Amino acid sequence: MTRLCSAAMAFALVWLSMSIQAAAATDRHAGYYYPVPVSTEAYVSRAQPLPGISRTTRIGFVTGLTAQQSEQPYPAQIAIFAKGTEASKLIIIGLTDTRMNTLYRARAILALLTAMARTTDIFQKYRVETVFTFLDLCKMLGFNQLTISDGVSFSHQFKIK
Repeated sequence: MTRLCSAAMAFALVWLSMSIQAAAATDRHAGYYYPVPVSTEAYVSRAQPLPGISRTTRIGFVTGLTAQQSEQPYPAQIAIFAKGTEASKLIIIGLTDTRMNTLYRARAILALLTAMARTTDIFQKYRVETVFTFLDLCKMLGFNQLTISDGVSFSHQFKIK
């Protein structure tokens, strides 16, 4: 019985290792900017991409969020950047230990970002400030993926559809 358990455990470790390697191979940013995501999910947005949105728009959005953080009287809690050929992959990395190391804390950050997004002119113009979320804003800006990580061992990835 012990040999059977050992064989099963060895098989599970090999399978897990191959799965992690496969995930890293399909996401060239995993292992460099963040650990290989421990979980992923598809978010089907209610929004549509805005007309005229481009790589430049997405980079400008990230630059604006970063500038807002630098104006605060305390150090930034997260780093936000866009990657990929078209800058269509949004990445949010926690900059302090134990702040964003679980899926629940990652979702809490998204809730805070949703609250901020709901104050934007674009949400109010289209009268979606009580319905849309930060992930819907991502879709409007042409992002197709959001990875959120503590920058140590936890990463969660949203495929935005």
